[in-house]
Amino acid sequence: MAKLDGRERRKARIRKKISGSGERPRLTVFRSARHIYAQVVDDSSGGTLAAASTLSPDLRGTLEADDKTGAAKKVGALIAKMCLERKVGKVVFDRNGFLYHGRVKALAEAAREAGLDF
Repeated sequence: MAKLDGRERRKARIRKKISGSGERPRLTVFRSARHIYAQVVDDSSGGTLAAASTLSPDLRGTLEADDKTGAAKKVGALIAKMCLERKVGKVVFDRNGFLYHGRVKALAEAAREAGLDF
C-alpha cells in the first residue's frame, strides 16, 4: 500500500508541473505487471491523439519472443510512428509517477529513436 501511495504522490507532483497542449501534447505511460500502455493526450481539449500498448493489434503477434523491456521498446516505436503520422513531432514526457528506469526508460528511448522530440 505504501508503494502505491508514493507513486500517487509522485504522479500528482509531476502533473502539477507539466501539461500537454495542442502543439506539444503529453506522452503518458502506464505500467502494469504484465503490460505497458502509452498515450498522447492534448490536455487543452481533453482528447487522446494516439494510443499504443502491448495489447495493440499491430503488436499482438510480435511480442511472444520478447521480454517485457523488449515489448516496451516496440510500444515506444509504435507510439512514435503513430504521432508522426498525425504530424505530432514534439511531446512532453509524463512518466506517471513511475521511476525513469527499466521499461519506462526503454519506451522513452525507443520513442526518441523513432523520431519523437522530448
